[in-house]
Amino acid sequence: MKIPDAMRPMLEVWTHRNYAWFMGGMSPALVTLWMQRIGTLWLAWELTKSNTWVGLVVAVDYAPMIVLAPFVGAFTEKSNPIEVQKIAQYLSLIIAAAMAALVFTGLMNIWILLLLSLMLGCVHPFNAISRHTIVPTTVPRAVLPSALATDSALYNAARFIGPALAGYVIAQSGVGYTFVANAVGILFYLVGLFAVRMDFSDRTSHGHGGLLGDIVEGLSYVRSHPGIGPLFMLMTIGAIWVRPLQDLLPGFADKIFEAGPQGLGWLTAGMGVGAMIAAGSIAMYGRTHGLTLVVLLAFIVNLIATIAFSATGWLWLAVVWGALWGGTLTMMSTGTQALVQSSVDNALRARVMSLYTMIYRGVPALGAVIIGWLADIIGLQLAFMIATLLCVIPWVIAFAKRESITLSLEGRSNDLDERLLAASKAMAGVAYEQMVDLKSRAAPLADKVKEQAKSLADRAREAKIGDKLAALKPKSGRRDDLS
Repeated sequence: MKIPDAMRPMLEVWTHRNYAWFMGGMSPALVTLWMQRIGTLWLAWELTKSNTWVGLVVAVDYAPMIVLAPFVGAFTEKSNPIEVQKIAQYLSLIIAAAMAALVFTGLMNIWILLLLSLMLGCVHPFNAISRHTIVPTTVPRAVLPSALATDSALYNAARFIGPALAGYVIAQSGVGYTFVANAVGILFYLVGLFAVRMDFSDRTSHGHGGLLGDIVEGLSYVRSHPGIGPLFMLMTIGAIWVRPLQDLLPGFADKIFEAGPQGLGWLTAGMGVGAMIAAGSIAMYGRTHGLTLVVLLAFIVNLIATIAFSATGWLWLAVVWGALWGGTLTMMSTGTQALVQSSVDNALRARVMSLYTMIYRGVPALGAVIIGWLADIIGLQLAFMIATLLCVIPWVIAFAKRESITLSLEGRSNDLDERLLAASKAMAGVAYEQMVDLKSRAAPLADKVKEQAKSLADRAREAKIGDKLAALKPKSGRRDDLS
């Protein structure tokens, strides 16, 4: 069976041993992680029936990322990220087991859930940042965009499978089993981590400024970069006002759609399906050219999807809008990560990606608290509509800078006039090359034709002279008649 050409970049990355072991071990753990995440949100809702409390649980899970990410980035850059990842998984396993035990014994309450979520939130920076550092080292640079997008596709496939399983498990067996499932998934991940064979012995110690000096250097690099800086700023705005939608879904599922935990599973799964399709598309695309424009356009479509999701009162229509929301969010995040990872200075990679992780995983905590509090006053739907409108002007500003962003991250322009000019020059160059090639091919043929024409002319000339001589020569058998 022939493999479609579009699928080759996404499949090629699996031929690299370390990538296959790392991602193969992590994939089931991502599914169970999403099961635990949905279980945690639903447990917070069941314990309090309050959007504010759900927002606070989300906040304590995300907030440590804001504080710790820059330090973890600088630390991971000088350490073995595989060992960092192993320690993070050991701690996550202990927390998942503790959550399950407390739920099964009936001792869980909202304050203990907040504490355990905070502890897990402190582990997340080490988990996420070391992961972002490991993936680019498992494949050659030429296939890095496909490797990153495949990583994102698997993550978002887990967003589809995990919540759907969580909704079923919660409805049939109880929320405690989502934590058990995550503990089992972590064990699979640890097997993959122990199978990876990578050498990080070339890691150097911190510079003269120490850990803080490294952090300041990373911040300065991002702030001064004409491409990374604006994209990170746009991501921050979206993370505050749009990203909390997926974290406050329990309120939508229970109050607005009256669908309970299975409705929550469908809504989250719909977002995961859209995200998986988007990440798969970027993986098959396999290059960075044009991604800047994709990221910027995906942002505005994501705002439209947020308003549409918030406006509907029908569950299945919300699932469709949620799929569009998840797809465009993934196009933004995966596209941004591919652009940054392909253009960042390797000596600053961990520090820059720690800021990316801080924005993507930490900053939504602020929005979840604000929007959750506002939703308890004016309702979830109106709260998200207002929050979405706050993102329009920052997008207009970023879109106006798209040329400088594109040139710094892709090395080429997205301007239509420049593309047409480049295309016309390319076509003219191809036409000229074709003419030169045609001339070089025609030259031997022309010489051969000339030789044949000359030969024919010589033969014709010889034949004409021969005819004249024959005319002067007496004919055979002719004699004079004298009678």
